[in-house]
Amino acid sequence: MATVIDGKQVAGSVIETVKMATAALEKQSGVKAGLAVVIVGDDPASHAYVNSKSKMAKESGFKSVQHTLPAETTQEELAALVSSLNADPSIHGILVQLPLPKPLNSEPIIQSILPEKDVDGLHVVNAGKLATGDLATGLVSCTPAGAMVFVRRVHGEDLSGLNAVVIGRSNLFGKPMAQLLLNANATVTIAHSRTKDLPAVCRNADILVAAVGRPEMVKADWVKPGATVIDVGINRVAAPEKGEGKTRLVGDVAFAEVEKVAGVITPVPGGVGPMTIAMLMANTVIAAYRSAGQTPPIF
Repeated sequence: MATVIDGKQVAGSVIETVKMATAALEKQSGVKAGLAVVIVGDDPASHAYVNSKSKMAKESGFKSVQHTLPAETTQEELAALVSSLNADPSIHGILVQLPLPKPLNSEPIIQSILPEKDVDGLHVVNAGKLATGDLATGLVSCTPAGAMVFVRRVHGEDLSGLNAVVIGRSNLFGKPMAQLLLNANATVTIAHSRTKDLPAVCRNADILVAAVGRPEMVKADWVKPGATVIDVGINRVAAPEKGEGKTRLVGDVAFAEVEKVAGVITPVPGGVGPMTIAMLMANTVIAAYRSAGQTPPIF
């Protein structure tokens, strides 16, 4: 049976490091890390995410600012708010909660955030720095950064000689995850819906990362015995056993059967999920240290 990674516990340890680093920076240079979160409209899931981010920012000792804008907000108004946050020296991280309500266009908004304040790691400059191996000045997208913390805790810093397969090629996760693995010297394959004989490709992986958004797609016979399996999928499926109309969360990996084959596995929920917010806090404290001309902590 695989060792199951407790994402909440690992995220908790990241947050402890963030708290200590935040306090140390304020004591040394008088700089209090600042995070601004912007949300437009009234999508309940987005509000739940934003509230947990703001709460965690306060808990971490940050200056936490939340801008809640009505759904009717125009592109120009949102751009003006981002511009004012870019100019505010007390804000080190800016996060615009996605998706934005229609007809707002998220891409120009995200690209208008200063790269050094882009704690979501979505700016093309940060994507480019990751692609060229510049982890010293860029900011990495939170979910892959969190998944990479798990990989490093299992395999160490150097992944030389290990085969990694990432299923999924999204800009948000698949591509940055592959780059992180490559930067750590793994031999990386990016697989996706057009990959020929996907199960055979996956069976070659010492580290298998699933991020396709298809419930329980990865079966036990796709997994090399003893492999590390990181499940990034969050899918809501019907759970008639809980009662009529009830649902439950599952990943992209068929956990119950894969757990018997893998060496290490992340559960859903409680695996990669808690790490996303933890790494957002880590990115904010890194940005604050850099703005103060200090060497940031390593997570």
